[in-house]
Amino acid sequence: MFEYRTLEGVDTEILHKAFVEAFSDYQVKLDLPLWKLQRMLKRRGYVPEKSLGALKDEELVGFILNGCRKWKGRYTAYDIGTGVLPDYRKQGLTTNMFRKASELLRAEGVEQYLLEVIQENTAAYELYKKQGFKVERTFTCYKLDNNKCKIEGNIEVSHADGLETAEWEQVKAFWDAEPSWQNSIEAVRPLPGGFLYSTVRSGNKIVGYGIMEKRTGDIPQFGVDRDHRGQGIGRRIIADLISNSETGKAAVLNVDDRSKSIKDFLSSTGFEPYVLQYEMIFDMNA
Repeated sequence: MFEYRTLEGVDTEILHKAFVEAFSDYQVKLDLPLWKLQRMLKRRGYVPEKSLGALKDEELVGFILNGCRKWKGRYTAYDIGTGVLPDYRKQGLTTNMFRKASELLRAEGVEQYLLEVIQENTAAYELYKKQGFKVERTFTCYKLDNNKCKIEGNIEVSHADGLETAEWEQVKAFWDAEPSWQNSIEAVRPLPGGFLYSTVRSGNKIVGYGIMEKRTGDIPQFGVDRDHRGQGIGRRIIADLISNSETGKAAVLNVDDRSKSIKDFLSSTGFEPYVLQYEMIFDMNA
């Protein structure tokens, strides 16, 4: 009845049409024009030959879009998005796609499968549990309308289109928690010029930084050197990023719930939580 194939050779326009329709009744309102899907796929490492589609009479009616790369030292697949068109649900497509995708990924040497799911999406959460996924971390996502920003300051901020390799190693020491897949260094590097990098320096040394995708207002990373905290550097960087957002809004996704200091900081600058997520992992060698 249904045919299952990898998505190699499938145009992004076809993926976009299916994605928008599959997520038309999602818990969070989807704002995903074609250009945004294209950037999302690039950031998250989309590999069509390791992704799977379900087809009915040559129409794409279900999909699992996967990215692949090293994650914490292991070759990992990341579920960018799994969806089924409304008219084809409750027919076992998602279960079949996961089974076939897992077989495909295991044959390609993938060691673990990573995804995120909204906590309120209990049907998806229970499905992933049945497939062998276990909760690794819990995340909170934050958003801010720029006119609600509560930040002032005159600390000098400089801008760049990226960081040098040595600088990346330097700012990693600022992290209070490991970024999620979509916020990782590997997720922002493939889009040179797509992000604004705001930095505060002491001499030639970076003591604070933040990164924002200008067209969406997404802030995947920010941090301040521990020896320079409490001086308003983080607040000034966030203010600078927000002032350069082209959307009039800003968002910080997937903040590790164990990072109370980050959550308190975001709340103090006017950000509000709006989505709770689970990060889940399936060990394919277990």
